[in-house]
Amino acid sequence: MNKLFDAVFVALTSVWTNKLRSFMMVLGNVVAVTSIIAVVSLIRGMDSYVANAIVGEVGAGTFLVERVGFVTSEEEEERARRRNPIITVTDMRAISEYSDYIEAVMAETAASANVVFGETELENTRIRGVSADYAEFSGFTPALGRIPSRLEVQRSRPVVFLGWDTAENLFQGRNPLDQVIRIRGTHFRVVGVAEQKGSVFGNSQDEFAVIPLGAFQKLFGARSSLTLSVKPTDPAVLPAAMDDTRVALRIRRQLGPKEEDNFGMLTSDTLIDFWRSFSAGIFAVLLGIVSLSLVVGGIVIMNIMLMVVSERTREIGLRKALGARRRDIVWQILTESTTLSMVGGVIGTALGFALAFVVEAFSPLPAAIETWSIVLGLGMTATVGIFFGLYPAMRAASLDPIEALRRE
Repeated sequence: MNKLFDAVFVALTSVWTNKLRSFMMVLGNVVAVTSIIAVVSLIRGMDSYVANAIVGEVGAGTFLVERVGFVTSEEEEERARRRNPIITVTDMRAISEYSDYIEAVMAETAASANVVFGETELENTRIRGVSADYAEFSGFTPALGRIPSRLEVQRSRPVVFLGWDTAENLFQGRNPLDQVIRIRGTHFRVVGVAEQKGSVFGNSQDEFAVIPLGAFQKLFGARSSLTLSVKPTDPAVLPAAMDDTRVALRIRRQLGPKEEDNFGMLTSDTLIDFWRSFSAGIFAVLLGIVSLSLVVGGIVIMNIMLMVVSERTREIGLRKALGARRRDIVWQILTESTTLSMVGGVIGTALGFALAFVVEAFSPLPAAIETWSIVLGLGMTATVGIFFGLYPAMRAASLDPIEALRRE
């Protein structure tokens, strides 16, 4: 153990004594580990952030039925739009009446319009038209008032449920409840305001107005396709509920056994899995780049350690003359190269977290500390130190003590 401490002390003394040389020696490792720590912190933070956003939008334990399902290219989307008819209220009723595994089905569509109160006008506010089961899927808790009732929605009453930012900007501190606003010239009474949720990727989740679907279709027309949110009676029966939904729509649309579905279905898990596979691809590319950086850093370490061996030839010869064995010399040089390499890993770890949190502070991208990324970074630098320090160590151990002592 004393030998280990002595070798580590010699290595750290060398770092302090030869600052520029040490900096050049560990620069590759610093860059590599900084990249790993920063990107892993941001990717893991983004994973959690995106998962929460998707679950908040789609809903945990529910699934969506859309005209176009999950696609990965514009060509695929265009082909689906030509083939698939729009989703209608009749489709919603067919699903809700078909299966005992389904508790609720909500139809929704959206458009942008100006919202007016008195002299205040908000442009391009997202207007959402929803069906009677909206309360089952809302995802928003009222901060003031209430969500439109089932009866109000069924009868297309002129009521509206506002997002927090929309209410703040319209009423500017006044009580919004029972106030009347105008959307496309039609009056709507405010029955509630949602709790503030904040933004996702810089886009506010609190700028919206929810009105009954019937009222929405009177304002914007009924030609746009609806999105159906389907809630099973229990999360455990989600696959069965999806199967029943597929059967109900195929019967409703008179599709033959060999015909493809002309609608799309997706769950929050589908979107989350796609995002995670995308982020895993980013991480794989990063590892390739980092590996090149570590190889370059390792070559620099090897060359500098060869120079160190050359500088300390007489010292090594003296140690061997006094009885030091080959493995003692190898151990010393390897410990020094590994210690120097890991100094770069420690600096890179600190810089990586600092960079991740700076990005988090000045952008909407979140960061998350992952213990395994620290272990990975330090482990990689230790491996580089051992691998690229082995040749200089073996060369030092093979020196003839007599020839080494003659070296000036």
